[in-house]
Amino acid sequence: MELNTLDIEKIVKQVMQSVEAVECKPQCEDEGCGEGIFPTMEDAIDAAFIAQRQLLDCSMADKDRFVKAIKCELSKEENLQTISRMAVEETEMGGYEYKLIKNKLAIDKTPGIEDLTTEAMAGDDGLTLVEYAPFGVIGAITPTTNPTETLICNSISMIAAGNSVVFSPHPRAKKVSELTIRLINRALKSAGAPENLVVSVKEPSIENANIMMTHPKIKLLVATGGPGVVKAVLSSGKKAIGAGAGNPPVVVDETADIEKAAKDIVDGCSFDNNLPCIAEKEIIAVDQIADYLIFNMKQNGAYEVKDPAVIDQLVKLVLNDKMKIKTEFVGKSAKYILSKIGIEVDDSIKIVLMETDIDHPFVQTELMMPILPLVRAKDVDTAIDMAVEVEHGNRHTAIMHSKNVDKLTRMAKLIQTTIFVKNGPSYAGIGVGGEGYTTFTIAGPTGEGLTSAKSFTRKRRCTLVGGFHIK
Repeated sequence: MELNTLDIEKIVKQVMQSVEAVECKPQCEDEGCGEGIFPTMEDAIDAAFIAQRQLLDCSMADKDRFVKAIKCELSKEENLQTISRMAVEETEMGGYEYKLIKNKLAIDKTPGIEDLTTEAMAGDDGLTLVEYAPFGVIGAITPTTNPTETLICNSISMIAAGNSVVFSPHPRAKKVSELTIRLINRALKSAGAPENLVVSVKEPSIENANIMMTHPKIKLLVATGGPGVVKAVLSSGKKAIGAGAGNPPVVVDETADIEKAAKDIVDGCSFDNNLPCIAEKEIIAVDQIADYLIFNMKQNGAYEVKDPAVIDQLVKLVLNDKMKIKTEFVGKSAKYILSKIGIEVDDSIKIVLMETDIDHPFVQTELMMPILPLVRAKDVDTAIDMAVEVEHGNRHTAIMHSKNVDKLTRMAKLIQTTIFVKNGPSYAGIGVGGEGYTTFTIAGPTGEGLTSAKSFTRKRRCTLVGGFHIK
């Protein structure tokens, strides 16, 4: 079909409008900056410092509006799908359908200003209020495992608490992190928020992270990642919140609903290919039900490896000579991992299961991939003691399947984890099919637990002497 003059003019007009839109962008955006993205860490911190001072003049209603704007923007189907897909493509970890769930969870179940309750004490001497006040500018390090989820929930919590935040994303997730930060800034701009409440650098790096950790304008550091990054922030001399590694054990005793436990364990272990630090990493099963548990797990997507030689192949495949995990297998599917040792399975296989002893590296190491070792215990008390041992004192997450309240209580007291899930998959502990709010910064090492807006504040006391007492 031939184009008439009117059609040509219409197309030319559209093209010219597109060109004008590009030409009208500020120079900084052409260079990849703008919308909270800065060329240097110093520039990012200075901008966030100014923004936080402006945020101090905003009301609680304003902060509520800013948070809701972030949630609304990121809830848009196009944005949600884009950041979820990009996270998988860029990091080569996890699965798209799981990223959708986790991002939606961070958007919907991260609390805002409602988390900031006020305490009041009134009596003959007057009225005292204890309120939650901001730290100022927060420096936050985010992981490659949950890049967008951590950015979302931290931004919501920190802004609700009255802070601005400078993010130092993992370099292997820089593109999706940058897009997420840009989307957050667009939302904040639409809500009339101060500019640059959420910022980062164009090129995240260890050097930039070090600048952030030592900068005098950063008043609080928050690190979500492995032991190394948590140690770094704790050594900074600043107030720090560290969300570190875990090695969550799941105990199954003879009173449990074995069919349900089997499905829950497979579902929890395979969630986002075992990337979440809360996910089941090893099973301690009472001997008398172990065989039936394995049988039911195989009915729900577990592939059992029995040959010791094949188990050794897996060890050499996913661990290096120092028994540390190889990054290239973190967050990969069971199907992918098995294919690398010549075992072909279909998509129904969610995890790789094998029996080992308690000293096996698969038990002692947080694998962050859907390989799940099972260790037998003679009784439930022995199983609990073994679980406490292999959790390594991370105080992160533990799971138990049992109908014995006394034993559930015993394990909860002994293991002292931030999250303890009873009779459900691990992800129930962060609000997926379980009650309660969510977060992807779970601060076991420093004790804050499941962080929220309140975690990023200082308690301040305001006392009025001899007034407002009406008792």
